Amino acid sequence: MEILNYAFMQRALLAAVLVGITAPAIGIYLVQRRQALMGDGIGHVAMTGVGLGFLLSWSPVWMATLVSVLGAVLMELIRWYGKTRGDIALAMLFYGGMAGGVMFINLAPGGSNANLTSYLFGSLSTVSESDVTAICVLAAFVVLVTVGLRRQLFAVSQDEEFARVTGLPVRALNLLTAVTAAVTVTVAMRVVGLLLVSALMVVPVAAAQQLTRSFAATFAISVALGVSVTIGGTVTSYYQDVPPGATIVLLTIGAFILLSLLAAPLARRRARALAAARPAEDPAECKIPATRGAADEVGV
Repeated sequence: MEILNYAFMQRALLAAVLVGITAPAIGIYLVQRRQALMGDGIGHVAMTGVGLGFLLSWSPVWMATLVSVLGAVLMELIRWYGKTRGDIALAMLFYGGMAGGVMFINLAPGGSNANLTSYLFGSLSTVSESDVTAICVLAAFVVLVTVGLRRQLFAVSQDEEFARVTGLPVRALNLLTAVTAAVTVTVAMRVVGLLLVSALMVVPVAAAQQLTRSFAATFAISVALGVSVTIGGTVTSYYQDVPPGATIVLLTIGAFILLSLLAAPLARRRARALAAARPAEDPAECKIPATRGAADEVGV
């Protein structure tokens, strides 16, 4: 293929595959926890890390990872102790993070709006070899956590109180989930962009849920869908000269709509099959003998 003859596209495609795996892998836990927009908030905070990276002449990816991890931990602390003022504190953190990023990147030597745009919405040509190395290391961490601790993370995501009773370290697992989400944001920002990464963490999971009932099946389908749309969006971006992040997100939303349309007839067919398999009730078995009392009628 012609597209593989260019080194920058090889790097972009590798990054796209890793993003397609990691974003839904952590996104499924955020959806279960009803924290679907957490990735969006972390993306705002990561902007400060990108700006600091340019200002200090250090890797923006690693600096964004550090700052977004600190921001994610702070979000969890606010969630635990913020009470009624927590939403205000989170709003200040999100918008302060974005404002700080814009300020730092403009103060940096050679800073420009072009650099900022590539991190906000993704860019194929700016994925460097050092970025790929960082993305591979961070993606390995995300996969290790989301797959290796899937039972514990699922238990906490479903019911924190029950998980606490069973002896699981709920707060530590919540912090780990937040940190993993922060790492995923920095993995995805070079391909999808900080402002659009949350969609790739949530929409593939929502699309998979249209067809599946089990956690394992939802996990597998959402990751497969994530890889498909990231590769498709990257290739389309190359040939059509359109932004990769926006293309990937639009493809993901299109997949959600398609699967939603397919899910309705499948659900009706499943319901009919279940009704046909259920044995018919014998009316004689439903009658209550006249000698039984009211307590028997309610099954006591």
